[in-house]
Amino acid sequence: MKTVLSTILVLCVLGSASPALRAEGAPKAARADIYNESLDGSKQIAEALEAAKRGNKHVLLQFGANWCRWCHRLHKLFASDKAIAEKLKNDYVVVLVDVNKEHNKDIDTKYGNPTRFGLPVIVVLDSSGKTLTTGDTGKLEEGDHHSPEKVMAFLEKWAPKR
Repeated sequence: MKTVLSTILVLCVLGSASPALRAEGAPKAARADIYNESLDGSKQIAEALEAAKRGNKHVLLQFGANWCRWCHRLHKLFASDKAIAEKLKNDYVVVLVDVNKEHNKDIDTKYGNPTRFGLPVIVVLDSSGKTLTTGDTGKLEEGDHHSPEKVMAFLEKWAPKR
């Protein structure tokens, strides 16, 4: 009986944990997907380039997959750090390109196979679609997370000049 009650208690605690906490160590079923595995990356990027032209922004492609823990960590930082979120909102159109099981392989090839660096990987485009840089996000890591300072420095370096 104690084992059953302990199991129920653990399940209740896990079920009430924030999605961000569950994404770090829980099985995929408990983690919210951030990449839409059915989207065509070409269409996503075309729409993003149109929006970037209208807003004088750059396009930030984040290649990744829903199973990728570091992809979730970077996505969480993008959303939770107020300064980074504001920088992204003002200067970038962000596109999450799913590359699970070679989905969007043609997009990976088109942009020089950035996934060779691992996941996630970032490619920054100007509003005309020209590649400005490919960022190995491993260089933005610090221990078990992405460094907010390194991420912000990257975003500032590649933001459009105003």
